[in-house]
Amino acid sequence: MSDGFVTSSGGWIEVIAGVMFSGKSEELMRRVRRATIARKRVQVFKSHLDDRYAGLYNVSSHDGRDLEAIPVDSASQIAQKLDPMAQVVAVDEVQFLDAGIIALATALAERGRRVILAGIDTDFRGEPFGAMPQLMAVAEAVTKLHAICVLCGNPASRNQRLIDGKAARWDSPTIMVGAAQSYEARCRACHRVVRDDASQVPLL
Repeated sequence: MSDGFVTSSGGWIEVIAGVMFSGKSEELMRRVRRATIARKRVQVFKSHLDDRYAGLYNVSSHDGRDLEAIPVDSASQIAQKLDPMAQVVAVDEVQFLDAGIIALATALAERGRRVILAGIDTDFRGEPFGAMPQLMAVAEAVTKLHAICVLCGNPASRNQRLIDGKAARWDSPTIMVGAAQSYEARCRACHRVVRDDASQVPLL
């Protein structure tokens, strides 16, 4: 059983999606802890690209809580490091993983595992991010979380990338590892991306 979803037998996929600062990692950790209390054997993975707060070997939240996790680069690494006795498999920051995560999550669910996946569903441009759209399509349960727009206070569904305090250019790389950048949660109306040298326009 997961929050709002019940299955009588077999496995299933749950996706926790949303923007940064929306509480995705906190929700993943909450579900993992509940599974642990229920005496389920749990294994947690995370993308090695996320080393914020608690470091490379932990899933961490913006409020400072953390949970031990195995860092991976790809879906194949998860398969290689998978505990054959794990009943629950959780993966955080799944948007950074390759498309192989779709087949792996499906195979795990078909083998009776509960699969919990958390990730950002849109990139800084407001476009679908990585394998998240396909994962949301094949999942039995999808939870879409929102943050609060820092400019107007409405529900935020976009990740605003800022470089040196200014909105990022449209043609910037989707993933900028080690770049001097920061992010804000914004609503559709307040989200900005620089499309040319002279203008900053919202993505509608």
